[in-house]
Amino acid sequence: MPASQPAATPEHLKSRFLGGLAPRDLKVVLAAARQRQFFANSVVANQGHPADYLFLLTRGRARFFFNTREGKKVVLLWLTPGEIFGGSALLSMPSPYLLSTETLKDSSMLVWDRATLRNLAAHYPRLRENALLIASDYLAWYLADHVALISQRAPQRLARVLVCLAETIGDKTSEGFEFDATNEELASAANVTAFTASRLLSEWQSNRAVVKRRGKILLRSPERLLVHTA
Repeated sequence: MPASQPAATPEHLKSRFLGGLAPRDLKVVLAAARQRQFFANSVVANQGHPADYLFLLTRGRARFFFNTREGKKVVLLWLTPGEIFGGSALLSMPSPYLLSTETLKDSSMLVWDRATLRNLAAHYPRLRENALLIASDYLAWYLADHVALISQRAPQRLARVLVCLAETIGDKTSEGFEFDATNEELASAANVTAFTASRLLSEWQSNRAVVKRRGKILLRSPERLLVHTA
């Protein structure tokens, strides 16, 4: 697909990866990207494959996951418009993707190939600085997740996942924050069994902290949820 010249939309402008660029520099960076569309449930980047592209999500939703040697799929971080993935494409040495990334909804993305991306980063160092800040945030998320795994009980870990999803992908309603997630996805993210996740969600629904709907979770009160898991 030939390179297009995407206009600077609000989603692009609020992206941390493009933050701090002068308007004319932003225009050059966007013009160097290709626009791609992906259906829901498409694997866009595969763990272990060469990191030849960097992606910026402009519409839809995606998430990271990791496949273990035993074939278990470990759900990791959810991504919303403005976030990037495939940052290894910026490295001087050719590297593989550490994780896989899949779409959860029909999505649009801007895509830079590795050679173009590294050339842009050489001309606009702010891109590399922004990528380092994002990588630092991912490391902080991983550290918090690892500490939770070794120091928190299952209810605390699951509650943390619910609050995090409500803050990142939740839609604000009059009742609270609603988001798409199955019991299996929540269990994987919290490192608990699906049975444990189902049992805890049922308990919290009885306490009116959450409401379970078909394929959706409504978090009515983060404060009430955290009280029940203290």
